[in-house]
Parts: sequence; C-alpha cells; structure tokens
Amino acid sequence: MRLLRTTTLLFILVFGAGAIWAQDLQEGSATSNAQDYAIALKKSQFLAEQGHADAQYNLGVSYETGQGIAQDNTEAVKWYQLAAEQGQVDAQRNLGFMYETGKGVAKDNTEAVKWYQLAADQGHADAQKQLGFMHDAGKGVPQDDAKAVEWYRLAAEQGHVKAQNNIGNMYYYGAGVLQDNVRAYMWYNIAAANGNKRSAKWRGATADKMTLADVPLAQNMAQECMNSDYKDCGW
Repeated sequence: MRLLRTTTLLFILVFGAGAIWAQDLQEGSATSNAQDYAIALKKSQFLAEQGHADAQYNLGVSYETGQGIAQDNTEAVKWYQLAAEQGQVDAQRNLGFMYETGKGVAKDNTEAVKWYQLAADQGHADAQKQLGFMHDAGKGVPQDDAKAVEWYRLAAEQGHVKAQNNIGNMYYYGAGVLQDNVRAYMWYNIAAANGNKRSAKWRGATADKMTLADVPLAQNMAQECMNSDYKDCGW
C-alpha cells in the first residue's frame, strides 16, 4: 500500500510538473509573440515615418484592425493615403474601400472609384472586383453593365471567387452580356467549387431553367475553364 501511494505521488509530481511546464511554455510563447509584434510595429512605424510605402501600408492595416495598437480608422486612412500616393497597390485598394464605406473619412464614391481604378490598373484582383461593382451599382460612376462585366472578368480570371459569382449574375440576368443560363451555371459552378455558398444556391436556381443536356455541358465548360486557369472560359 505504501509503494502504491509513493508511486501515485511520484506520478503527480512528475506529470503535474509537466503540465505546469507546458502551460508556462504556452504563456511564454504568447508573451514572446506579443513582444515580437510590438518590435515589428515599432520598426514599421519608424520606416513609415521615413516614407517607406510598404511600411506605411502595414501601419495603416494595424490601425484599421487594432493589431498591437489602438484601433483608429482616421490614422489608417492617413497611412493608406501616404502609401497609395506612392503607388502601393494594396493601400490604393484599401483607401478606396475606406472612401466607399466612410471609415475614417467622409464617404465619397467618386474618390473610392479613383483609388480602385489605380489599383485595378495594376492588376489588383479585389480592386477590379470592387470597380466592377461600382459600375454595376452606379456608385461614383455612371451605371454601366458592360464596364462592370469587363472588370468582373479580369478579377474572375485571377480566381477571385466573388467576381466569378458576379459574372454568373450578369449572365443570369443578361446584364452587360447576352442572357445565357449555361454560362451563368458555369460561373456559379466555378465559384461554388471555390467555396462560395451563395453561388451553389444560384446554380440550383439556374439549373431549374435549363434542359437536361445543358447541365452537363455547363459542368464540362466549368471544368475546362478551371483547368485552363480561367483562360478558356467560353468568352
């Protein structure tokens, strides 16, 4: 009985200490990560103040998200603006979003379009999608379905899932393109395969309007489009 109690006590001491050590290790790792982030933030602040565009963008993100620093959209806009004026493409896209939504700055769709356009012209997929939406909705620019399709396509060809869904919408409604259920299904199928749940619902609604032969045709077209990295998509 004494041997059993001794063994039990030894087990508690050894494995209990191990659990405490593991907890200390996790806490230490979290502290270390926080310290590392604080150091990185200081470096980013220093470089941003020296005019480094990427650092200005990163500092803007920190202020917008509140990572390691008090969240402040006005400060975020300030740093995005400085970086965007130097051509930093992600900053241009984010600045456009700040103007579109009125975060940290007065809402201004015309200014939003200006920055989205600059980023889109550099090939930024999300900016292209957003610019497509601005033309689609007539925000900051005259409403133009054909322009919307043009920008959605450029983003869709880069694999932007929401743009792929939006192209499906344009074909479904015949907005900026000839109405085409097969192509609508194709793009919904692609977007759904890339994880867009809304596209899966639209795909089902489109299938209800198609013939039995059209559905496998659209599925094959979707597969060919994806296999070609969105270049052979029946444009």
